[in-house]
Amino acid sequence: MGLLLASGLNALAADKPDSEDLIAQGKYLATAADCGACHTSPDRGAPMAGGYAIHSPLGDIFASNITPSKVSGIGDYSEQDFARAVRDGINKQGQHLYPAMPYTSYSRITDADIHALYAYFMHGVQPVDTPAPQTHLPFPFNIRASMALWNRLFAGNTPFTPTPGVSDDINRGDYLVNALEHCDTCHTPRNALMGQDNGKALSGGSLGSWYAPNITPDRNSGIGDWSDADLTQYLMTGHVSGKAQAAGPMAEAIEHSLQYLSDADIRAMVAYLRQIPAVDTGATRPRDGYGQPSASELSLRGQTDNIDAGWQVFSGSCANCHQADGQGNRFYPSLFHNSATGADRPDNLIATILYGVHRNVNGEEIAMPAFGPQAHFSERLSDQQIADVSNYVLKNYGNPQLSVSADRVRVIREGGDKPLLAKITSPASLLIAAIILLLIVVLLVVLITKKRRQHGAK
Repeated sequence: MGLLLASGLNALAADKPDSEDLIAQGKYLATAADCGACHTSPDRGAPMAGGYAIHSPLGDIFASNITPSKVSGIGDYSEQDFARAVRDGINKQGQHLYPAMPYTSYSRITDADIHALYAYFMHGVQPVDTPAPQTHLPFPFNIRASMALWNRLFAGNTPFTPTPGVSDDINRGDYLVNALEHCDTCHTPRNALMGQDNGKALSGGSLGSWYAPNITPDRNSGIGDWSDADLTQYLMTGHVSGKAQAAGPMAEAIEHSLQYLSDADIRAMVAYLRQIPAVDTGATRPRDGYGQPSASELSLRGQTDNIDAGWQVFSGSCANCHQADGQGNRFYPSLFHNSATGADRPDNLIATILYGVHRNVNGEEIAMPAFGPQAHFSERLSDQQIADVSNYVLKNYGNPQLSVSADRVRVIREGGDKPLLAKITSPASLLIAAIILLLIVVLLVVLITKKRRQHGAK
């Protein structure tokens, strides 16, 4: 539906407060906002009851209970309280929320949609009186008031207004991409203080162990070589043969949100992504443009001398599903013409091996076993083994210019690169800073005492 039509439906529903139509509209908006992906625990948790641990570079942040429970949830929130939490990141108690809750994007949600969301959460969700685990980040991030300064620097808090002179589809797509679906929070790079670098919007961003790629229309660095049909299919299913398969956070977004959007809303998102500024991040070839079938696995069978360590892992753990030549089949994707193996960084390939692939689309479970710490039905591989098989796959099927070390696998296993903010506030850094400050104070005391003595001697 177009943005104007959606607004009209909201206004019509608002004439009948908390009507079934309004609650249904709120449920659709909550799905589009992907609330359930974080606020519903994957371990058979009750809908919106919280408890899901969001792994951030600063520590685990637990999603709260947002059912209408007056004991453990948001049952005593007024609509104004609800709007303030969603848009400003401040709960009823006046505590600042952490931006793992994407209020920086939700700040653009319109008043009418806030009203529908409130009706849904208050009357369309079952209350659950079980409290969610509390978040305990290390000092200084446990001081929630510090978020006030961060918000002044990086939170816009400006409701969406349509752009004049563009189509309803593009405006609706803008609203979905940058407000409800909050694609910008993952796909936009962040600065040293973890604020979004909106000058390079949607050009790729680190998500801990995973990397959200460039989705601007640049031909090599982004999705400029994707057709409208490709983009539509990917958003709805997470799979496009010869291009990409969704894993990690993107698989969650498709499973819990995108697959349920209307055809019109998916079309609007595609229309919007087509016309945003293209950002060239230096790629010389599209990430789905690398590789070809390889006879390497077959040719190395039977060798006993100078065995390739990567081939050994590939032959024993990968070839049976992805096929010896890497072309895949109906259930498992090709390893060439694959955005995970053809990207200009190996993070998603490593993370896929470590954590596997899990998404449920249209009732069909798509799964690849994990070979890292969560391995249950497959062999648990060491960092060196994952580096070896990654290099084998890159050399034979993907981007041969990349090389993976065991140290890089360890970093991805431990949650990815630490941003500068996490490094300078780590316990070791704070201890060093405290020691330096103490030495400066001691030195100043010595100099002042010496000067006073000299003055006294005169």
